[in-house]
Amino acid sequence: MFNIIERYINKLTKEDVNNFAIKKNIVLSDDELDLIYTFVKKNYKTILKNPSIFNIDRFENKFHGDNFVKIKKVYNEYFSKYSKMF
Repeated sequence: MFNIIERYINKLTKEDVNNFAIKKNIVLSDDELDLIYTFVKKNYKTILKNPSIFNIDRFENKFHGDNFVKIKKVYNEYFSKYSKMF
């Protein structure tokens, strides 16, 4: 399973991240997009191995307007759905 995820992340582009955000009704600034993209690329293995160590609330001040609320909602949705798989 990790090999599939690793291949996906290796091919992941900023455009992919932005398109996903738009589908979730989140309009990211360039800085927000850079932050998310870089964070995912650098940290996905650690978070997959131990999802409970990730504290999304520490990023609240990095997002404008209600983007953080929307991002946290999407994160919690996917965390509850997939965290038991790993």
